[in-house]
Amino acid sequence: MTTLKDFKTEKATWCPGCGDFGVLNALQKAAVNLGIHPDDIVVVSGIGCSGKISQHFGGYGFHSLHGRSLPVAQAVKLANKDLTVIAAGGDGDGFGIGMGHFIHAMRRNIDITYVVMDNHIYGLTTGQASPTSDPGFQTKTSPDGTVEMPIHPIQLALAQGCGFVAQGFSGNIKHLTELIEKAIWHKGFSFVNVFSPCVTFNKVNTYDFYKQHLINLDEEEGYDPHDREQAFARVAGKEQAVIGLIYEDVSRPAYEDAVHGFPDEAIAKRDCALSVEQLAELAATFR
Repeated sequence: MTTLKDFKTEKATWCPGCGDFGVLNALQKAAVNLGIHPDDIVVVSGIGCSGKISQHFGGYGFHSLHGRSLPVAQAVKLANKDLTVIAAGGDGDGFGIGMGHFIHAMRRNIDITYVVMDNHIYGLTTGQASPTSDPGFQTKTSPDGTVEMPIHPIQLALAQGCGFVAQGFSGNIKHLTELIEKAIWHKGFSFVNVFSPCVTFNKVNTYDFYKQHLINLDEEEGYDPHDREQAFARVAGKEQAVIGLIYEDVSRPAYEDAVHGFPDEAIAKRDCALSVEQLAELAATFR
């Protein structure tokens, strides 16, 4: 039986008060609550402050390239389907250079969970506008206020047909833990966007800001997270104000179940050694 201690490593090096502490805590609690052993889970991260989460989580970890956590995480899952695989990154990492991978991961529907720590700014490079920064947001790269329209990850995920779409807040660890548990349990690609305040460089999207503005759809009477049209209507123009399970589709099979002939035994555990005769036969097909 696992405990939180099993998923603790060295002291995390984020700025005191960083929202990523809450995400790490929720991920650790979710793993314990689901009875996952540290040897059976891997966290794949990208570059940025959020990228450190793979170092601070006490399971397997892989610190990948900028924006590339998703392709690495998908490869890990396809090689060893017995692992619980978590891809993790920030809004700059995932919705900037990693946006193409995000779209195709949703299309592919491999059974992994993607957790994005969305702080609306580039923190590691000391405060530049990110893909989710709001219009007019003043930073080092937008001293007069950014003029670009922000990425809306929840609406994007709904439009792409993502089978599990949720949004949480790192200031509410209990609720975020529940969302991550549901995401891991979901069969197929699951996406959890997390409002994770940067206390050093973003003085707008703060803990107090979110506590005053957020609406929890899990507590809203009449909301049905299995109704995609209702989900679209509920988040349109209000994406920055809602948290909870926004949409889930359990009818679509995961990639591993949809691909004909996908092996029941994890590929990483199979004997892949070829005989001399088999190698010669294989080589002959390339002549």
